[in-house]
Amino acid sequence: MVEVRIMNGSGELSGNPSGNHSHDRGRDIAVDDPDRGCIALADANSFFASCECVFDPSLVGRPVVVLSNNDGCVVARSAQAKAMGIPEGVPWFKIREWAADHGVVARSSNYELYASLSARMMSVMRRFFVHQEVYSIDECFLADNTRSERAATGDLSAAPGDSPREPYESPRRETFAERCLRMRTAVFQGVGVPVSVGIAPTKTLAKITNHWVKKHDARHGVDSWSGLCRTLNHDPLRDVEVTDIWGVGRRLAPRLMSHGILTAADLRDCDPATIRRQYSVLLEQTVLELRGIRCIGDESDAAQGKRTTQIMCSRMFSHSITDEETMRQAVAVYAQKATRRLMRQHSLCSEVSVFCGTGPTDDYGTGRMMVRGCASLDDPTDDPLRICQGAYEALRQCMVPGLKYVRAGVMLSGLLQADDYQPLEGFEAKRDTGLSDTMEQINKRFGSAHVGIGYGGVRGTGRWDGDTGASWSMRRSMMSPRCTTRWNEMAVVRA
Repeated sequence: MVEVRIMNGSGELSGNPSGNHSHDRGRDIAVDDPDRGCIALADANSFFASCECVFDPSLVGRPVVVLSNNDGCVVARSAQAKAMGIPEGVPWFKIREWAADHGVVARSSNYELYASLSARMMSVMRRFFVHQEVYSIDECFLADNTRSERAATGDLSAAPGDSPREPYESPRRETFAERCLRMRTAVFQGVGVPVSVGIAPTKTLAKITNHWVKKHDARHGVDSWSGLCRTLNHDPLRDVEVTDIWGVGRRLAPRLMSHGILTAADLRDCDPATIRRQYSVLLEQTVLELRGIRCIGDESDAAQGKRTTQIMCSRMFSHSITDEETMRQAVAVYAQKATRRLMRQHSLCSEVSVFCGTGPTDDYGTGRMMVRGCASLDDPTDDPLRICQGAYEALRQCMVPGLKYVRAGVMLSGLLQADDYQPLEGFEAKRDTGLSDTMEQINKRFGSAHVGIGYGGVRGTGRWDGDTGASWSMRRSMMSPRCTTRWNEMAVVRA
């Protein structure tokens, strides 16, 4: 006999150990599927490195590392590279010679390829479940809770990922875990990226289950919290350090450890009211989630890219910049990229900030330093001309000519939705007069970076004809072909 634990209307767990079915607001839940009604977290294994192997089969089974901007540090590693002891974040120049001697393959970050394969992966997953919340480029939460079921618990919002079409149905009634297995197979066959799936009553427990699956490859990449408990024959939370809990950051973990909270089991057994009083309501939610009580709702879908507080575009340079004129070129490019994001989500901004950072050492002996300038706009706007002018003004406030700046960024803040901004007559927002639409149409027809404000219209040559052709542009000397987004870089198959 299997106990079915479900969420009731008050947000508490209830059990029904008797009978053949349990009713949740009138909906039947099969007793032989204890995971039905749970949440699945699907996370791609070593996503960046796996994407590199999709169009280059010679990399399968070899140690592969993906580097950060300007080929600086290792940001992703294949399973073979992890087994060799290559740490995440290690500067590439420190291990370059060692890596060459041991057959390690390095690739520059190919963001276009990763984003394209991520969209395809999420699309395949969406066919199997009614509800999908894309959490990041390589992971998403999946569930069967339809809009009608959320309405029964008082949640009337349209959750991201809701689709009018029905999810994939197998010829027979399959369990939640079996459907996850089918989904994982479909993703690998259709996209070529391996995925691990953790099933649990809450998002926090799903994260923990997913991490365990990645390390042990339980049930061919899919396992549930209930299955994990049966496999270990002891409390799995005792094996999870407090630093590895989703929602516990690096600053919070030392405080918890100083109070004797060393594992997830210790945090789960704490009094929620005390945790809320001493720390925060967010950590209290984590405590309840560890107890199997669902508290964390859906957030903005990462695939939509919507920001509610600020929009930032930041890059490192291939070489240091010392003069203001060159820095204005970079600031103009970054301001226009941030403005395009602003307009895509139909928002306005009222403040523009610019920050510039130096390297570890410079001629003045100041060491690493970050300077920041800010310009307030007269009225909220999405006009790229006004935003670029604000960025130039902010740059004049902060930049010290002569220092060696290695990175810069533009941040738009004071965001609000354009449709919600209804001031008195005469105080309307300074909206774009059509310049952005014109530039967007030109770039769509002829390719990106064909037209822009200031230096934003200067293009590179050859393979980089779609990027800003400046000497300070980000260096990616070991980048693989962008097979899914560039016609001249498509994969060629010879039979």
